[in-house]
Amino acid sequence: MDKENRAFDMGSIHTRLVTAMDLKKRLTERFLRYAAVSSQSEAGAGVVPSTPGQRELAELLMRDLEELGLQDISISEHSVVVGRLPARLPEGHAPVPVVGWVAHLDTVNVQLSPEIHPVLVRSYAGGDICQNGEKQIYILASEHPELQQYIGEDILVSDGTSVLGADNKAAIANIMVSLEVLAEDPSLPHGEIYVCFVPDEEIGLLGAKSLDLSLFPVDYAYTIDCCRLGEVVYETFNAGSAWLDVTGITAHPMSAKNQLVNPALAAVDFVNLLDRGQTPEHTEGREGFLWVNGITADVKHARVSVVIRDHSREKYEAKKAYLRAAAEMVQQKYPRAKITLQMEDVYSNIADAIRPENRQCVDNLYRAMEALNIPPRTIAMRGGTDGSCLSARGIPTPNYFTGAHNFHSACEFLPLGAFEQSCRLTLKLISLIAGEG
Repeated sequence: MDKENRAFDMGSIHTRLVTAMDLKKRLTERFLRYAAVSSQSEAGAGVVPSTPGQRELAELLMRDLEELGLQDISISEHSVVVGRLPARLPEGHAPVPVVGWVAHLDTVNVQLSPEIHPVLVRSYAGGDICQNGEKQIYILASEHPELQQYIGEDILVSDGTSVLGADNKAAIANIMVSLEVLAEDPSLPHGEIYVCFVPDEEIGLLGAKSLDLSLFPVDYAYTIDCCRLGEVVYETFNAGSAWLDVTGITAHPMSAKNQLVNPALAAVDFVNLLDRGQTPEHTEGREGFLWVNGITADVKHARVSVVIRDHSREKYEAKKAYLRAAAEMVQQKYPRAKITLQMEDVYSNIADAIRPENRQCVDNLYRAMEALNIPPRTIAMRGGTDGSCLSARGIPTPNYFTGAHNFHSACEFLPLGAFEQSCRLTLKLISLIAGEG
């Protein structure tokens, strides 16, 4: 094999350069470093980032990117961090696509502690996992049979008082270790790479929405923000939010006849017009839903909050139209009340942005996974990623696995073998893209 061809044999080079044990060690160290920064987001804060810890983590990542030799590193007022790794290709090599990787800074707020204290379970022997001996908190194997496939592996869990934060600090560690591997061996070729870390993904993809795309001039990108080994996502929900506000008319009960307009009852009538079969607890797969996730009321005002989700754009728009019709029906029933309906699109289905001319980003995922003998598990995500926003903004951005299970839960866990495979997939994608010229 001549010198130039050896440079492109990245699969064998990576095997020699970074053993499985070494890669797991690097990933674990990076993950623990980033998990130590509390960066839980806070809905309703009214600023981006919504919490100061996200700024702290963004500044830490800036310093790490500088140490790894990236250029044009910037941080916005909203704590969006962008860095560029210039292409390193053999002389005369044809141009290759400019590709980006995106991960989010925040961990989810599910009413658990914002402080994360990971626990490393060595050589899991099966059965329940004790997360916290003092508080007697366990991940029960009877409730999480997926644990059994990781017997013999090292597994990261939380101490049971918080989420683990693999969503999304496993992705941050993945990206940084991949850059570290490239920095250590100047013989490894790669195209031009951009990395981007954004805040407040968990509360509406706010960081991705604020990203200045002129600083992220990529042909396509990837997020690393879903679950178990092999998962590939390029289909997500179309997502929206709706708020019905009712202003009634108050009156004392002794003289309320034909005078009082009860906003609470108007809100209940609105909810009763919705199909109980199209709720999260009655739907799965590609079935959309309307989720009444909040009702507040007093004698003067009432508000109903509704989450709107559907993979089909047509059905998503139909759900919005149904909410408008329901609001009009309630207004007719209560003509003296003031009833308003506000709706807001939150993110879009990635699949709507994937076309034959840009499907290369998806095809590369399957090529890379085949090369690594990782069976793909393609899912239509019942949620969204930063890629849902970026795809709608013109950057096709599919998603692949971190290797973790049980996101948004104190039972979240991250098998190091799957974590390692996620990082190797990142490196393999870089290799494939470098060979496309």
